[in-house]
Amino acid sequence: MIKHKIVVAVTGASGAVYAQLLLTKLEKLSLQIDTCSLVFSDCGKQVWAYELGNDNYLKSPFSLYKNDDLFAPFASGSSGYDAMIICPCTMGTLGRIASGTAGDLIARAADVMLKERKKLILVTREMPLSLIHINNMKSVTEAGGIICPASPAFYSKPKKKDALLSTVIDKILSLAGFETDTYKWGQQKRT
Repeated sequence: MIKHKIVVAVTGASGAVYAQLLLTKLEKLSLQIDTCSLVFSDCGKQVWAYELGNDNYLKSPFSLYKNDDLFAPFASGSSGYDAMIICPCTMGTLGRIASGTAGDLIARAADVMLKERKKLILVTREMPLSLIHINNMKSVTEAGGIICPASPAFYSKPKKKDALLSTVIDKILSLAGFETDTYKWGQQKRT
């Protein structure tokens, strides 16, 4: 079984519920994880508290780094991380990554993923999109990143909120290389 070395970043876009579910699912996939590191922007912490009414990310079993800690292992390509997931990803974070501005740990780690040709998955949650957003997405995609909008799928006919949100999280995990027990077209529907 492949053991993944990943970093998860949470920024201040609305959609903290996606980050919470991602962390929960990663805990359940611990046998597939070598290392999982976690970093929040200041706004990411504020939006989490506002939308979810808690700070449960502090209870996560994963190592938590400050966004100004440029000595974190994943700030260097020599650390050998396989993937980075930014969930949710603000348009400001996307813009900084697209322009190569690495003034904080999240942007620096994303820059490392791109330069090392590792997986960088940006879970954007903004709408509508301006031409600037679209061009930034194009730049990141051309550099090797993956734009994965937080757009739930309905073809599995999810009946509960978590099942609907899981359509996004399961796609993210699949893109990152994890083996998940998730809905596949032509199989039974979620409950």
